[in-house]
Amino acid sequence: MSQLDLSGINARLAYYSGDRKTGSMTIISIADGALSAKTLPAGADSGLDKSLKPILVGVTEGDQVITLDPKTKSITLSDEFPVDAFPAHVYSDPVSRRDWYMNDGDKETGNDTLNCGNEGSSVTVVDDTASSQAAYLKTVCVGRGHHQAHFSYPSDDAPQVPRQAFVSNIIDGTISVVGNDPAQPESDLKVLATINLCEPDKEKDITEVQIPNNAFPHGLAYSKVSGKMYNLNNGYGTVAVIDPVKHVIEKRFALKGCSNLFSTPCGRYLIGRGADRKSDPNHVIAKLVAIDALTCELVASIELKDIYISKYFFNPEGDRLYLTTSSSGSDEQQANIKADAMLVFDLTALPAELKLLNEVRLGSAAGTLEFLQAGGKTRYVLASNAADGVVSFIDAASNALVEKVAVIEPVSHSRLWLLS
Repeated sequence: MSQLDLSGINARLAYYSGDRKTGSMTIISIADGALSAKTLPAGADSGLDKSLKPILVGVTEGDQVITLDPKTKSITLSDEFPVDAFPAHVYSDPVSRRDWYMNDGDKETGNDTLNCGNEGSSVTVVDDTASSQAAYLKTVCVGRGHHQAHFSYPSDDAPQVPRQAFVSNIIDGTISVVGNDPAQPESDLKVLATINLCEPDKEKDITEVQIPNNAFPHGLAYSKVSGKMYNLNNGYGTVAVIDPVKHVIEKRFALKGCSNLFSTPCGRYLIGRGADRKSDPNHVIAKLVAIDALTCELVASIELKDIYISKYFFNPEGDRLYLTTSSSGSDEQQANIKADAMLVFDLTALPAELKLLNEVRLGSAAGTLEFLQAGGKTRYVLASNAADGVVSFIDAASNALVEKVAVIEPVSHSRLWLLS
């Protein structure tokens, strides 16, 4: 008998699962206290090279799959799921319905030769990606990837900040600033500036600012409280504080041992995460730090034995941080690692501490998390566990695993997101 209380919850979710070559799409529906799942019919494999495979954009209100042809830029709605549709890394603009899809380009050169020749790789912007009205807007050439993206926008504390997208380019060691305001057509979806992250004093063979460099940016965070963009340079162990109005680096501060950076929903704190694989030959030690966005000072930190942090998520209320885990390190370290854990942190305890509320063992690594609300409050946290072919339901109040619902055949990769 099911232990789930689905009363008052009406939701649709998309569950993509695959082996990084081909995949499937399942629609999960919750209505009138009942859950149902249907896997969409499989469409044909395009047989095209990876750079030309259809890009998975989303799912419409009528459960049709939305894909984009990377060559013609045409959008297709289909009752079938093209089995080789490519699920690109996507970043969603928090103040619009635009989604930004990352294209890291050719593995050897970092160039998107289809759209940008030998001048870099690209990001593609699509509007209204959960609707039959989905519209391709533009493919913008930026620097050479791998890319991350984050967005600046005006807030009560920083009304002067424009709507822009900041895209980091790990091969070049730069950030591309792209206009992101349809009310400003002269700058919308155009590269407005390229910020060079080079720090010559931390380079071995160069003495001047140049591109490419060894900044290796990987971690962008915007604070609506300070009105600043923060970029983590993995190659230097520093964070560059960027003025989004002037597009200049105002200052830098040291942040060693972190491989990613993100901001809390309130905008006051930056969270850095990393892993120590060197100090203990038998155990990986995760590192999590909190930094005050206004002062750039460390306010809290925690180390977690046998944990390798994978992805981060926030509940809709913004008071909980959820971290998923995966496997990393030597054979000895992987023998001890908790690759199936989901960690829950209480953000209201900041700045005093990074307070770990619970460690939930799911049985297999979670792909992504989603949140189901009832009456404006999160009731369940959902985890896609591809290796078991299930969706795990975690009670948001007790942080306890309640039930696993079988959805698909076990595969290696999954992604779960809320449609409505």
